[in-house]
Amino acid sequence: MADTLRLGGFVNAHSHAFQRALRGSSAGVDFWGWRETMLAEAERQTPELVRSRYEATYREMLAAGFVAVGEFHYLGATEAFAAVEAAQAARIEITLLHVAYARGAIERFRQESLAAYLSEVEALAEAGIRVGVAPHSVRACPADWLEEIGAYAERNDLVLHVHADEQPLEIEECLAEHGCRPIELLARTGCLGERTTVVHATHANEAELELIRSAGAVVCACPTTEADLGDGFVPADRLRERGIAICIGSDSNVRIDPFEELRELEGTARRQTMRRSVFTTDELLRFGSDVGARSIGLDAWADVEIDLGHRSLAGVELERVPAALIAGCAADVVVRRT
Repeated sequence: MADTLRLGGFVNAHSHAFQRALRGSSAGVDFWGWRETMLAEAERQTPELVRSRYEATYREMLAAGFVAVGEFHYLGATEAFAAVEAAQAARIEITLLHVAYARGAIERFRQESLAAYLSEVEALAEAGIRVGVAPHSVRACPADWLEEIGAYAERNDLVLHVHADEQPLEIEECLAEHGCRPIELLARTGCLGERTTVVHATHANEAELELIRSAGAVVCACPTTEADLGDGFVPADRLRERGIAICIGSDSNVRIDPFEELRELEGTARRQTMRRSVFTTDELLRFGSDVGARSIGLDAWADVEIDLGHRSLAGVELERVPAALIAGCAADVVVRRT
């Protein structure tokens, strides 16, 4: 075997593994059109399909250098256990981010009550599963659900993940219902704190970014999915200016490659600032590893090894390898784990 370089393993802080089946889909002209196809794919999922398809997807993640995953799960309680079984079979660490869904979408996503949702979370925890709470969004959860979930997470020291400000329509609907923007609502209802991860924040305004900063929350950027769905650009330069911690996720799993997520994050920041090297290599690697681990509640996680003999690293001096990984390598530089 060629010489290798050991790095902290990457953490995929936001995944919907069943959406791997949709890669290459031409459904819809925007996010909302694509969403209809996604809902149809979700409807056909069974525990058996989750168990087999998720294992295959998790094995792809592990081969790409992701040693842990936060699975943002809204397919049902039985399927949640199947997802964990799939991760165990693939030998990837998992935090099951169990989603609360009070309204909208399709019936299988929704719990009949907040008490029913919290019972599902407790059943997962009692089974020894690392679990986090995840109000899907301010579209899916009314304010009273958000308040109770925020308080529950605080009492039980759980991570809390939530989609917010991914789409302009989401913001418009939140303003109409609550008189404030999504991240402002999360702050009002106790869902924004040091153990919170705001997924996307694509269209967050200055006031919302200040709320994230003051709360010590994390933003999860998913650049390959945000590009595929036409969501817009994560406000990378404004996050950097405020020192807001960033992690990465493969989200819809149109692409499973931590280097590409990090490269797209840096590329977005360069376009926004019109200068190079907005984030340092060390910062980007920390986003992919340490911050992701914090986001999903990991205290320890595995390393990965990089194949220094890989053709894409030919002629690169050892001290420049980390920067070269971000600049132009794909996940096949990772030595596959068996």
